[in-house]
Amino acid sequence: MHKIKHMEPILGFGVSRVVDSRHPDYKKGDLVWGFTGWEEYTLLAAPQVLFKIPDTDVPLSYDTGILGMPGLTAYVGLHEVCSPKKGEYVYISAASGAVGQLVGQLAKSAGCYVVGSAGSKEKVDLLKNKFGFDEAFNYKEEKDLNATLKSSVYFPEGIDIYFENVGGKMLDAVLLNMRLHGRIAVCGMISQYNLEQPEGVTNLTHMIYKRVRMEAFVVTDYFPQYFKFVDAVLPDIKQGNITYVEDIAEGLESAPAALVGLFSGRNVGKQVVVVSRE
Repeated sequence: MHKIKHMEPILGFGVSRVVDSRHPDYKKGDLVWGFTGWEEYTLLAAPQVLFKIPDTDVPLSYDTGILGMPGLTAYVGLHEVCSPKKGEYVYISAASGAVGQLVGQLAKSAGCYVVGSAGSKEKVDLLKNKFGFDEAFNYKEEKDLNATLKSSVYFPEGIDIYFENVGGKMLDAVLLNMRLHGRIAVCGMISQYNLEQPEGVTNLTHMIYKRVRMEAFVVTDYFPQYFKFVDAVLPDIKQGNITYVEDIAEGLESAPAALVGLFSGRNVGKQVVVVSRE
């Protein structure tokens, strides 16, 4: 993992306009998304992760979210890693976030039964009333996650696909509830990132008994499929069949607080920082 040096800007995914270019693939005025610095102007010596934005009929912020890295993450994690089938049971943790909200809608489009978890009543309401999840619950209110998952309200017959964003106790509970030949796409483990001693997972033997496949993935491996992904989801976005929620912070000075808020679940939807409006 890249270590940030003193006085070096933090890197992240963003939308930018090219103001000058000596690269043959990019010209002044092009809109692009990809790796950029947390700064008003960024000098890129080698734009290895940079995509031109061909369609401006949707908000440019979408290219940091639903049409950018989080959207591609949702698409490949569900379709390439898990291969959902009509009628299967899908569970998504951190479901109201930048990735989870799209995973749920894609799974519904594939004919699956979808349940998500989030950390507040507001987020649970979003999952059910805006994103079309079949059910959702606030994990902070549940004392026994295993009992919650297997209850008659959620997964009495077990889980076919788990889209993993959390790790820790949640993953341990899910393993007890996976169905035969279930699939787990390991996208992230946000509950573990800031722990001095990460939590162990104790129910891995259930993967053997139930022939469960758990596969971690990194979205950059799938960048060659980016335009296939855009072709698949952009029409549904324009027609309103896929919806997206953003949590927008104004000004570069708000970026540190917005970043810290991600780890406590303060944001609702994709966290976006607007550095400059056109």
